[in-house]
Amino acid sequence: MPGGAQGCEAMYDIGIDVGGTGITAGLVDEKCRLVAGKSIATDRNMTTGALAELLMRLIRELMAENGVTASGIQTIGVGVPGTANAETGRIEYANNLPCCQGDFRGLLQGQTSKKVYFENDANAAAWGEYLVLDKKPQSFLMVTLGTGVGGGIIQDGRILRGVNYAAGELGHMTIRYNGISCSCGRRGCLEAYASAEALIARAKRAMEKQKKSLLWALCNENQGNMNAKLVFDAYRQGDETAQKVIGKYAEYLSEGLANIINILQPEVLCIGGGISRSGDILLPLLRERVREKIYSRDSARNTELTAAKLDNDAGIIGAAKLRLMLS
Repeated sequence: MPGGAQGCEAMYDIGIDVGGTGITAGLVDEKCRLVAGKSIATDRNMTTGALAELLMRLIRELMAENGVTASGIQTIGVGVPGTANAETGRIEYANNLPCCQGDFRGLLQGQTSKKVYFENDANAAAWGEYLVLDKKPQSFLMVTLGTGVGGGIIQDGRILRGVNYAAGELGHMTIRYNGISCSCGRRGCLEAYASAEALIARAKRAMEKQKKSLLWALCNENQGNMNAKLVFDAYRQGDETAQKVIGKYAEYLSEGLANIINILQPEVLCIGGGISRSGDILLPLLRERVREKIYSRDSARNTELTAAKLDNDAGIIGAAKLRLMLS
């Protein structure tokens, strides 16, 4: 359990990752290690004020459960979906949590004496992954695959935010003109084809056509709930339907990754989110397809495509350590 020794309390930063389906707060130590966490489900109907109150309650419970006092906390960092304006403290736009626009940081800061930082959730995840690298690349880019498709770009040790803090929305590039509707209001976005939710939706459609697929059995064992992990589990067991679903998924995702590489040519492109746990299957499929599509295919050196090391902890750790870049 975290806490002090011989009257000297350990110091932590608190990181919070606000996602479309869940919210997790964690205590992160000076070595960028997540030492304790606490999660709750996301209520997509809550107001900005209700969200701020919920996060403060989560913070207090996390501290109490781990014997940490206010003197043991340095800063609080929060990663939120959408555009997080660091100047105004407002969530300006969040297509997956549309009710949470408003003066979020101000509401949260008003309930604590600690310095509060906030950032786009994918930017925070990219920052977390970047911090734990032994050798820091000059350019590092992370694509997060979850409820949506997010992106974070690190250049020369700083997050690239753009003129309005909205840079890095890689999930909202069009990969298919006039394609599937996206929650952002456009059609054919990468997010509509390559998010975890898009993978699950494709798997469900395929199951309806193939009643003998192993996906049915795995879904039934999971109380009728389909998720991305089950699709990869079926793939590993040789299920033809799952293999076709993931093959098509990799094709769509590779289109977006090739576009990103052609534009930015980062040293490292990291795949994050829950799907990164199945990198043993996904990465070889992506590398093969991306290699065929990038303009620089004949170059002696190209972008290294990797899986995230921190899994879903990246956003918590990155949010907790925003002070290392922003202070």
